[in-house]
Amino acid sequence: MAAHAYEVALFGEFFAQDLPAILNRFTLHSESAHQMHAREIVFEPFDAQHQRDSGTEPVLLRARKELLEPNSKWLLYSYLKPESVRVHPEATVRPWATCQVVGEALEFASALGYIRRSQIYKRGYVFRRGSLVIQMFQQEHLIFACLVRYKADPKTGKPIPAHPDTLWEVEVKTAAPVRNTQETPLSKSLDAVLEVQLLMKGLLDLRRQDV
Repeated sequence: MAAHAYEVALFGEFFAQDLPAILNRFTLHSESAHQMHAREIVFEPFDAQHQRDSGTEPVLLRARKELLEPNSKWLLYSYLKPESVRVHPEATVRPWATCQVVGEALEFASALGYIRRSQIYKRGYVFRRGSLVIQMFQQEHLIFACLVRYKADPKTGKPIPAHPDTLWEVEVKTAAPVRNTQETPLSKSLDAVLEVQLLMKGLLDLRRQDV
């Protein structure tokens, strides 16, 4: 287990009518808060279907870029299967590797043998609380490989803002990969996300999710 670096996370969702109260609570209990608008792309290996036919779930590659930061770079990252619920019933704990890319993420991913599977835009807020980052967002644009559904302006190709009634999603997670060592035990990160869960109790249900 010590060979991997991990993400520790909790997830939740809420209706737009609860936004003011949840926004205020997160802001009150965070060190910083600002708006976010991000583009995320999911890639899969070119032989992903063959891997699935062979009984192996392919490892997906993901790319993220902050659109509100003028000089932001692409961040490539990948997850492995979450640890068993029997080991960590209170939160999602999954191996997590990251890599910052200078240049075009699509070309880099292609050179690694990956093809684009889906794309999404997220708009909302991001908070920092100690070692955690809290993202609260609505999805603006979604494309699947087999089912293509556009939420973009056909003239400009830019994402159309989410409908006011669109569900808000919340991710409370470690801001950087954590190694389970004596100096940085996973229990410390688990305690941190569970503390946020307790702070939001009665207003937002944060829970483990097998993603």
